[in-house]
Amino acid sequence: MLTVGIVLLALQILAAGSPSPVDRDNDGIRISLSKRRDVVSDSVADIEALINALLNVRRKYENTIEAYKRNTGLEPPISLGVPVNPPANTTSGSKKRATGTVPLTNQANVLWQGTISVGTPPLPYTVDFDTGSSDLFLPGTSCTKNCAGHSRYSPLLSTTSKDRKKTFKLEYQDGSTVSGKQYSDTVSAGGLTATGQALGAASTYSDSLAIQRFTPDGLLGMGYQVISQYNSPPFFQTLVAQKKTTKPMFAFKLATTGSELYLGGVNPDLYTGSFTYVPVTTKAYWQVKMDSVTVINTGPKRPTPLPRIEAIIDTGTTLIIGDAKNVKSFYAQIPGAKDAAKTVALGYYTVPCDAVPTVQLTFGRKAFEIPPEAFNLGRVDGASEDCVAGIVSSGTSQSFWIVGDVFLRGVYTSFDLGANRVGFAELKQ
Repeated sequence: MLTVGIVLLALQILAAGSPSPVDRDNDGIRISLSKRRDVVSDSVADIEALINALLNVRRKYENTIEAYKRNTGLEPPISLGVPVNPPANTTSGSKKRATGTVPLTNQANVLWQGTISVGTPPLPYTVDFDTGSSDLFLPGTSCTKNCAGHSRYSPLLSTTSKDRKKTFKLEYQDGSTVSGKQYSDTVSAGGLTATGQALGAASTYSDSLAIQRFTPDGLLGMGYQVISQYNSPPFFQTLVAQKKTTKPMFAFKLATTGSELYLGGVNPDLYTGSFTYVPVTTKAYWQVKMDSVTVINTGPKRPTPLPRIEAIIDTGTTLIIGDAKNVKSFYAQIPGAKDAAKTVALGYYTVPCDAVPTVQLTFGRKAFEIPPEAFNLGRVDGASEDCVAGIVSSGTSQSFWIVGDVFLRGVYTSFDLGANRVGFAELKQ
C-alpha cells in the first residue's frame, strides 16, 4: 500500500516543455499535463487542425456508442442524430491509499498528455487522458502503419503481461483503423499502480494517430466500463477497486500553465470557493444536464439562453459541439456571426474579431464564463476580420452536447466516481 510521504520518482514528460515532477500530498497525486499542438498559430486558426478535431470527435463517439450497444444489448443513452440540411460546396474534409498527480502538457488546445508506465520492469509512455472514452491502447511492436515515432509496447519485455486471447478494432470514417490484440499488465500513473489492467497493443494505427497529428504514444480513457471496447474496467476504476486511491475521484486543470491530472481527490491549491456538482445522468459517459448556454454582451437586446440539454464532459475534445438547430440559434444572437462552412469547414461559425462575446454555460444553476480569449480560436486568415468561434455544430440532430477544452480551460473539474457526479469550481488565479 502506498503511504503519504513516500518520495516518488519524477515523471519524464516526452513532449514540448521541461519535465514536471509528480508530487504527493494528503489528498492525491498530481500528474503534470502538456499539450501537443494548438489550433491557433500567431492568432490565426489552424484550419486543418480544426477539421481533424471535429472529425475525430465524431469517430470517437461512433465507436463508443457501438461499444455500449455490444456490451449492454441496449440502445445507448445518446444519439449522433441525422444530418440537418448540409450546405453544398463546403470545405469540410479538405481543409492510503493515496492520491496522485500527473503533470499534463498542452498539446496546442487539441489534447492533453502526460506520462504513465506499463509493464515489469516499468517503461514510460505518453498518453492522452480522455474522459470521453474508456480504454488504454498503445502501439505494439508489430505495428507497421502510422506507429513510427511512437514508443511501442512489447508484452514479451514484461514479466506481468498476459495475453487476453482477444482482439480489438476501432473503425473511422476515413476508412482507417486502430486494431490489435488485448493484454493485461501492470499500469502506473503518478505512483499509483493498477495490476491486471486491460490494454490494447495496436498492430495498426489510424491516420489521425500518426506522429504528425498525434504526438502521445497512446490514449488512456477515463469514462465508464460500459463504453469500453474491451468491456473491462478502465484504469481509474481499477485503481479504485484495488483500493489504491484515497478517494474515488480525479480532477483536471487544463490551462496555459500548471495543467495537471489529480488522482484520488482534488487539489485545493488549484481552485477557490466550493464545487457546483451535477449528477451523472447515465453511467456510460461523464454525462450531465447542462442548464443553459447563453451569450452575453451582445447589445441592448437580452439574449435568449438555449434550453437545458444533456452534455458530456470530455477532456479529449478541444471544442464545444452541439446539435445543428441549437447552435444555429445560438449564433443568430451574436451580431456579425457567420456560418463558416465555406471559409473554415462544415459546422464552424465565425464572429467579428473585434467583438468576440463572452459565453456562459450553466450547470447546477451556476453560470461559468467562457472568456473571449478562450472562445476565439483565431482569425480565419491573417487578413480576416472574422475569428473562428469555439462552439461548433455537429451538422446533425444529435441528442447531446460535447463540452471540451474551450470550456474546461476556465474551470477546475472534478469527476467523482463514488457519487457519480461532476463538479466545477473557479480556478485559483
